[in-house]
Amino acid sequence: NSLYIFLLRVCVCACVCVCERESTRMTRRSVNGEGTGVNNTPQNGGHPGDTPAPKEEPDAPNGKVELRKKVTLLQGISIIIGTIIGAGIFISPKGILKNSGSVGMSLVVWIVCGVLSLFGALSYAELGTSIQKSGGHYTYILEAFGPQMAFIRLWADLIAIRPAGLAVISLAFGQYILEPIFMPCGVPEIAIKLATSIGITSVMYLNSMSTSWTNRIQIFLTFSKLLAIAIIIVPGLYMLFKGETKNFENAFEVSNIKLTGLPLAFYSGMYAYAGWFYLNFVTEEVENPEKTVPLAICISMAIVTFCYVLTNVAYYTVMSAEELLASQAVAVTFAGKMMGNFSVAVPVFVALSCFGSMNGCLFAFSRMFYVASREGHLPEVLSMIHVRRHTPLAAVLVLYPMTVFQLFVGDIYSLLNFMSFLRWLFIGVAVLGLIYMRYTRPDMPRPFKVPLFIPAIFSFTCFFMVFLSLYSDPVNTGIGFAISLTGIPAYYIFIVFDRRPKWLQDGLGNTLPSLRRHLKAFTRHHCENHTYSWHMDSID
Repeated sequence: NSLYIFLLRVCVCACVCVCERESTRMTRRSVNGEGTGVNNTPQNGGHPGDTPAPKEEPDAPNGKVELRKKVTLLQGISIIIGTIIGAGIFISPKGILKNSGSVGMSLVVWIVCGVLSLFGALSYAELGTSIQKSGGHYTYILEAFGPQMAFIRLWADLIAIRPAGLAVISLAFGQYILEPIFMPCGVPEIAIKLATSIGITSVMYLNSMSTSWTNRIQIFLTFSKLLAIAIIIVPGLYMLFKGETKNFENAFEVSNIKLTGLPLAFYSGMYAYAGWFYLNFVTEEVENPEKTVPLAICISMAIVTFCYVLTNVAYYTVMSAEELLASQAVAVTFAGKMMGNFSVAVPVFVALSCFGSMNGCLFAFSRMFYVASREGHLPEVLSMIHVRRHTPLAAVLVLYPMTVFQLFVGDIYSLLNFMSFLRWLFIGVAVLGLIYMRYTRPDMPRPFKVPLFIPAIFSFTCFFMVFLSLYSDPVNTGIGFAISLTGIPAYYIFIVFDRRPKWLQDGLGNTLPSLRRHLKAFTRHHCENHTYSWHMDSID
């Protein structure tokens, strides 16, 4: 209990320190007249001791506040690799082996899924260079099929998929960052959730403060992941070259291959490669997107496929198929056999990998909400950009309360089971939109163009996976469809109707002024207690 209280106090103290520091700085800036766009010089009516107003950055066109093009080729590669490679390859890469039935066939599935994911990534490279807007799936569906279908995709993301997905990755981070401390005992659930909350808060703070630092840390975390994979691949291949090939004997034995399980094996493989589309969420911030987006996608997919296949070869060299299927954490079992006490470091690498996925995912999601707000599908505040840091602050923070709420209250894994198939449905729709726009908008500039058979094969693969979900789990898939279809009435209520229903108007008319009064009173009371000087009228 003392440990939990200590961790809770650390969180509270950190939040209070940050808030007080920001409040003090804003008060000083208000008193000194900074940030008003007027230089505090004697010529402008200021005093000689006043601090001059901050100068406009040289890359700000005419002082316009906008998202800057700060994503280079290396940063684009780190975003893609950093979000694809999560905890799965280290903890449980056994879904493919279980459903394929043999070592050799599982390696074939890993390679084929890498090629199919490359097809999808190339299709998105064409979409990203021809439609140079951020937002990813949402933007491409909006351009091809109109606002209603795009809003349904956005609605499912906002209410369920993105908060639940971020919470699951964060829970893995919380578990593995604490595992070395509690070894050999299990980590208490409350400690995991506290560490998870700290991780989510730090990622939110980082993405709110600076795009440049977000990208720099993403590069560092990506290299950490590749280092962890190299630590597995190098000793595994060394043992293979020394003649440890007994686990590869009869690798393609026909009696072990399960034809009925191969579709599920491909489903697991495609899920492991998911994340190649995240650079398309930030297209507007990519330097020279016509060249950077296709090049970053191709390099990233080659590296990830190479790493995934060789990592599994290393696992199979040291562990039998039965040992791999029985292991709760494959990388830990592998390290225990090959490296002895060094296996303690594996959970740290897994935690860093999860943190990189959290960082990359949030960086991408926030841009989708920013674009949706700009299109009028979300509140206008989400399209506002911080005047000094040039980050979409509100769009970054909108996921925070929902993620933390689901973390402590919701059944996250059930929600993901309901909604995960929707990812492939809408990706398939977006790629189908590429084919559709080839005929409806033939004059659209396409700096990067792929043969039609590539998007055709990939969209068929996506729809096949949706059909597989319906066949294998019709109840959960049906619930997921029902949840997503609630976006249709939401679209007509909040977007289409120029004059909203009277009950909604009355509710908003009574609620908003009351909320504003309470917020104003709370802020005045808070300021009086802390002797801060605030302009109360700014709340209105």
